[in-house]
Amino acid sequence: MKPFIHNDFLLENNCARELFHSYAEHMPIIDYHNHLSPQMIADDYHFPTITELWLGGDHYKWRALRANGIPEELITGNAPDREKFRAWARTLPYTMRNPLYHWTQLELKRYFGIDDLLSEENADEIYDKCNEMLARPEFGVRNLLLRMNVEVLCTTDDPIDSLEHHRRIAESGFAVKVLPTWRPDKLLNTADTIGFNKYIDNLAEVSEIEISDFDSLLNALRVRQRFFAEHGCRLSDHGVSYVPNAEFDEHSTCRLFKQLRSGVALDEQESESLRGGILYYLLQLNAEMGWSQQLHIGAIRNNNLRLFKSFGPDVGCDSIADGNVAEGLSRIFGRLDEQGVLTRTILYNLNPKDGEVLATMAYNFNDGLQEGKMQYGAAWWFLDQMDGMIKQLNIISSLGLLSRFVGMLTDSRSFVSYPRHEYFRRILCNLIGGEIERGLLPSSEIQRIGKMIEDISYHNAKRYFGF
Repeated sequence: MKPFIHNDFLLENNCARELFHSYAEHMPIIDYHNHLSPQMIADDYHFPTITELWLGGDHYKWRALRANGIPEELITGNAPDREKFRAWARTLPYTMRNPLYHWTQLELKRYFGIDDLLSEENADEIYDKCNEMLARPEFGVRNLLLRMNVEVLCTTDDPIDSLEHHRRIAESGFAVKVLPTWRPDKLLNTADTIGFNKYIDNLAEVSEIEISDFDSLLNALRVRQRFFAEHGCRLSDHGVSYVPNAEFDEHSTCRLFKQLRSGVALDEQESESLRGGILYYLLQLNAEMGWSQQLHIGAIRNNNLRLFKSFGPDVGCDSIADGNVAEGLSRIFGRLDEQGVLTRTILYNLNPKDGEVLATMAYNFNDGLQEGKMQYGAAWWFLDQMDGMIKQLNIISSLGLLSRFVGMLTDSRSFVSYPRHEYFRRILCNLIGGEIERGLLPSSEIQRIGKMIEDISYHNAKRYFGF
């Protein structure tokens, strides 16, 4: 009997199979956005159990476990690892048609060579087998990355981070490039006077610049950006639930920052104006550095206050926001473009309603100076599943140039999430292969189409980010 994860998994026609096996399958992985721990990579951490590796920080699985009636003790609590794994094995059959079902079986196959479908009945057997393999020297996190042919990965890092672990990795000669990404989101927290000023104090300390006004803030950020660049940083990332659409100018931004820095809270309109101004200047600084930038738009975080108070952020209680995005982006991008300081940009939506909005907005600001400068990005977070990926590919194909797309990312905290790149490539090849089979694309151009598949899988990202 053919295993569920077989050689032609998700490939429904001959052209899809040819595209995947001849062009996509063996391309290296550039994972230009993830939340992996650089310290674990520097230490070549060995996970003691499959539970810690698989369930230790995976909020996707935590959401599914809660939905299946699994108590918190078996999710984020202190229950034994074997019991937590049994709870996940008991839950997995109920995830059919959720991407977790495919991802779980792909991960068991690719990392542990396990074809059996995980269930409550075989949970202990698979738990023991995985743990026996994890105990081997070759199952440290570095080899987990090498096993998946990862060439470059970019972590997500705060401007005040020391980047000491990135330095250790680089000095070790590890074959995978592990580079930091600039993520200055805390600078947009203008509604929290105390928290904002505490963060500015920390930024002042690490930059060794007294931050008393907006100009000194920008100078401190430039110091930190140069520090990041020295450690290989090539891109920034900005996560916002919505895009500020309040009026701002240089004078108002300077005035409101000084007011907030003095400890005087801003009203709602002032806070929005300062948020817009700070975001504008952050994007301008990215252009000064020659970095690419990403805007992840549309998450509303930490909705469950009970769990947030007990366990903190990132425990699977985030969801899709429904704020406006078009007007604010148009305002900010228009000013940056007019000033000649709009750098390479990728836009991601979490709310499905915003896909075409962001795709058309991005393409407003291509300037003919670089291929694919402004892009509609990969299916992200809740859209990182088969339907979401297909919709994203269709949107960028219909409203832009699929051939210039920089491809997939993991956006993951898990060291065994890299089969998601394979998952995306199979979906891409099946979509394109099906159109060749139906006569929507010319079969005579299979080699050209194959080259496009290689570009989307690897080459476009390598060129775009300068890796």
